[in-house]
Amino acid sequence: MKKHYTYILPVVLLYFLLTGCSKDFWKPYADRIEGGTWHLYDVRSHGIGSRYTPPFTGGRFNFLPAGRLTYTDDAGNEYEGSWKIRKQRNGADGNDVHTLSITAVNFQTQDVLSEYFDDMRFTATNKFRAFVYYGSRTYVFLFGR
Repeated sequence: MKKHYTYILPVVLLYFLLTGCSKDFWKPYADRIEGGTWHLYDVRSHGIGSRYTPPFTGGRFNFLPAGRLTYTDDAGNEYEGSWKIRKQRNGADGNDVHTLSITAVNFQTQDVLSEYFDDMRFTATNKFRAFVYYGSRTYVFLFGR
């Protein structure tokens, strides 16, 4: 009887793993970010040294197909622009890094906002973090759907 449990238990665990969990981690980052409204709900700063003012500190992003973007800031100003994700090999440790660049333009006021995120990581199906490394200081942008 003990032998049957040895074979059945891994099969049952594999079944629950494959059917119960989200399969988003198999998708490319560009496919995971498209669709739905992403809210930038927090920007955190870690480290010492000089500071900079991030162009995006809140608001709602819609990452559309073909690299198109709409952005609405917390004051309700609407922007249109582009986004791009690139997968690069990090020279320091050899791991793959996904970078995200965003450019948004308000055509009424001619205001241009642009940011290059040095790294981005999905922490769940509907959450990701984007990082900006500025000297010895790291800025962490938290997005959620």
